[in-house]
Amino acid sequence: MEAFLGTLEATAVAETLRGARWGYAAVNTAHIFGIALLVGAILPLDLHLLGLWRSVPRAPLVRVLVPVAATGLAIAVVAGSLLFIVRAREYAGIEFLQAKLALVTIGTLAALTLHRRYGFLLERAGRSTLIRHALLSMSCWIGALVCGRLIAFAAP
Repeated sequence: MEAFLGTLEATAVAETLRGARWGYAAVNTAHIFGIALLVGAILPLDLHLLGLWRSVPRAPLVRVLVPVAATGLAIAVVAGSLLFIVRAREYAGIEFLQAKLALVTIGTLAALTLHRRYGFLLERAGRSTLIRHALLSMSCWIGALVCGRLIAFAAP
């Protein structure tokens, strides 16, 4: 594993980012922007699934918020991967990063499973299913956000 992580750090992209102050800052900004889109879209949807804003139909919210969240996730994953390869060997051992990756994986798989099983607009999902999913989703994404912030305090 150490050799693989070293290979990641030796890539031209990683070397360029290590030497490009503004390039690294741009990637970091993209990562934060992706997280903002993701969490900013997921939390209102989860709150709606928990029962807030009952007068607002679910379908229009899902049509808008799910693609925004998916776009945010894609941006955050790509940018986060670029940030990781800059110091892959150091970051790989940080437990907060490992926890963050586990939470992101669980949150993503839970959302994909929910939409696949109950339809994109969740029209076939029962109330208890939506509540359980919303609680899991909020736990995963808020937990990932907290773990991501704590990485800065754990990094050597």
